[in-house]
Amino acid sequence: MPAHQTYGGSWKFLTFIDLVIQAVFFGVCVLTDLSSLLTKGSASMEQERQLRKLIGLRDWMMAVLAFPVGVFVVTMFWALYLYDRDLVYPRLLDNFIPQWLNHGMHTTVLPFIIIEMRTTHHRYPSRSCGLLAVCTFAVGYVVWMCWVHSVTGVWVYPLLEHIGPMARIFFFVCLTALINVYYVLGEILNNYIWDSSKSILESDKTKTD
Repeated sequence: MPAHQTYGGSWKFLTFIDLVIQAVFFGVCVLTDLSSLLTKGSASMEQERQLRKLIGLRDWMMAVLAFPVGVFVVTMFWALYLYDRDLVYPRLLDNFIPQWLNHGMHTTVLPFIIIEMRTTHHRYPSRSCGLLAVCTFAVGYVVWMCWVHSVTGVWVYPLLEHIGPMARIFFFVCLTALINVYYVLGEILNNYIWDSSKSILESDKTKTD
């Protein structure tokens, strides 16, 4: 097969990377819940320490990867798809990928991550550290795309074939800025949900007293 089809495999595509991120993240969520149930009532300080580490990893992944990358993939894919689907998802793929699988990759990520945020309180890192981590991920993926292009001569996404070098740089900068906006949006949404819930609980407690 041509090099541009085989080099890097599915890891060239942000959608696939996001699916791996979501799978690992929700796996950590399940592991955290099970560990919490198993250590409930335990007097072991070591188990408590390990559980706090696991919760910290879960919250970090939610803040830096699962939410911003997940929302970015969903919004960017469908925005470009509605504008001109051949830029991101050529019609030829309909012969190989059924619609339910397309929605599984590009739609269902968003409601699941919103449900997770609504049902579990996640502690975000400091904004500077969080934005630095998100920028590192975004820049790393841009560098990876450029590397794939340098090896194969083909851009991962057809859209990049139709714009000039300066437009590509501007496009990459805008996408990096957008994923940072989604990080801040996730932080604000998380705080709003749980501050509101806390206020309601405190109000109910006051009424009960």
